[in-house]
Parts: sequence; structure tokens; C-alpha cells
Amino acid sequence: MATPHLLSVLTLTGEPIKDLTGDPIGELKDFMIDTTNGRIAYGVLSFGGLLGMGEKLFAVPWEAIQLDEKNKQLLLDVDKERLKAAPGFDKDHWPNFTDSSFTARVRAYFQH
Repeated sequence: MATPHLLSVLTLTGEPIKDLTGDPIGELKDFMIDTTNGRIAYGVLSFGGLLGMGEKLFAVPWEAIQLDEKNKQLLLDVDKERLKAAPGFDKDHWPNFTDSSFTARVRAYFQH
């Protein structure tokens, strides 16, 4: 029987997210939890900016973020240019995660 893998949110918050080549593309800032089932729905990734100013945030479906246990890193199969064009938001204007058009657009964008 396999043991479930459990990690503290604090362990992952602030960790860099890298593309599949190992280049840093952002940082995991927060999590969006689906309160109906208790699962992580989205990881909130930050990109760009300086000292938190001008950074863009992205809701990335949790299933799109890979945990590379061997190298102890988080991976996302997207390059910086594609990430820049993704549906995003800023820290003062979070989207309505219950809006089905927003969630459909985000899921479609990060789906391969």
C-alpha cells in the first residue's frame, strides 16, 4: 500500500516554479482550495515585478503543476512568453473563482 504524500502549505509557499528546462518562471504565492471537496484547485503563481511591485499573478490549475520529488522543485510545462500571455490578475484585483467562464478560460490555457 502506497503512503500518501503530504506537504505543509508553508513548505511550498514561496517556492520557485520552473519550466521543464529548469528555468525559473515564477513563485508559488498562494493556494485556492475547493471547499466542497477540500482539494487544491489552483496554485497562484507570481511572475515579474520587483519586490512585489508590478508582479502579475496567475491561477494555475493544480494538476498542471508537477512536483519533481527527486530534484525537490515545482515544474510547470509553460515557457515565460506563454506565461506572460496567460489570463492573469494583480494582487489588488483577484478574479471571481466561481465564474465558470474564468475557470474554463484558465483551465483551457494551461491544458496540453
